[in-house]
Amino acid sequence: MTESQRTRRAIVLLSGGLDSATVLAIARAEGFDCLALSFAYGQRHQVELAAARYVAKAFSVVEHRTLDIDLTAFGGSALTDSRIDVPEVPQQGIPVTYVPARNTIFLSLALGWAEVKEVFDIFIGVNAVDYSGYPDCRAEFIRAFETMANLATRAGVEGKPVRIHTPLIDLSKADIIRRGVAAGIDYSHTVSCYQPDPQGGACGRCDSCRVRRQGFLDAGLDDPTRYQG
Repeated sequence: MTESQRTRRAIVLLSGGLDSATVLAIARAEGFDCLALSFAYGQRHQVELAAARYVAKAFSVVEHRTLDIDLTAFGGSALTDSRIDVPEVPQQGIPVTYVPARNTIFLSLALGWAEVKEVFDIFIGVNAVDYSGYPDCRAEFIRAFETMANLATRAGVEGKPVRIHTPLIDLSKADIIRRGVAAGIDYSHTVSCYQPDPQGGACGRCDSCRVRRQGFLDAGLDDPTRYQG
């Protein structure tokens, strides 16, 4: 495989939500042939995986894998423990929808796949909206993970460093939506809600729904989200 072929491929973490769909569209627009990686980790909103499959197909990914990992074994989050209610009012501090170490786990698995595939670019949809609540969505975390990745892998040691791309890191939700619409994303096929119904209908009350709805309002665009009821 030539160097030019290597630099054209990227792994994109694809949840099926608004942010990850936008990241996939951005990676494709930047000229990458994309491999998409999704996770069935015991989340309440598994309907998002159907959305991930739709988005992966729409953007013609080279390969799409969904890994099964059981984070319900640890719980500790409203998304992985049915005994913890999803909050429907804004929270202070780190919310109960934070899944302990989730992005660290996801990026580590993406890194392993990247080594096997000889891919040196990984895209993840962390962004400024999540700074205040989720510690693993901060730029400091991404920089630290990238440093670790290049110390811990054969590729890094052999002078082929992995780069973690965060194209949404400084964007508002409205700016993310504008970029996605310009890239041709049909957001009606994405799922952001923390407690959607089996058909993907959003509750309209959880924090993720509130942020998403406000993003469309701020962008001056119609909200195509399918809401329950």
